[in-house]
Amino acid sequence: MQIVQQTKQAMRLGILVQGSQLPTAREVVATAAINPNTVHKAYRELEHEGLVESRRGAGTFVIRSLSRPAANADSSLREGLREWLHSALAAGLDREDARALFEAALEDVAPLTTGEGGHGQRAESTSPEKQDAQAPQHSSTEVRK
Repeated sequence: MQIVQQTKQAMRLGILVQGSQLPTAREVVATAAINPNTVHKAYRELEHEGLVESRRGAGTFVIRSLSRPAANADSSLREGLREWLHSALAAGLDREDARALFEAALEDVAPLTTGEGGHGQRAESTSPEKQDAQAPQHSSTEVRK
């Protein structure tokens, strides 16, 4: 659900932090022209995941952060990613090409597995050294197909 994904992204980037109030369903409906039931359903899903809580008469508030310092707007990782994106765009890639390349590289480094309930989860990342150690060893006399 797009509202859930956007809210989680804002939490990961430190835009929404613990104590932040989410916009009311009425405010979301007015700006996004979507069904209020969709907003309520998204907020219930976030609440079920333990990320927000609804306070009757007060609104919906973030109770758990997803933010990591390395993902903040001023982090060196984000700056490095910006530089990579500038290079990709300068090389002639458009947004979708850059996104596809990034997602392919992410899949190479941290493959997505299907967890309980069919939700994708990142498999535990393996360092290049561990990958080499786990790779099957071939003798020089083996015939490779």
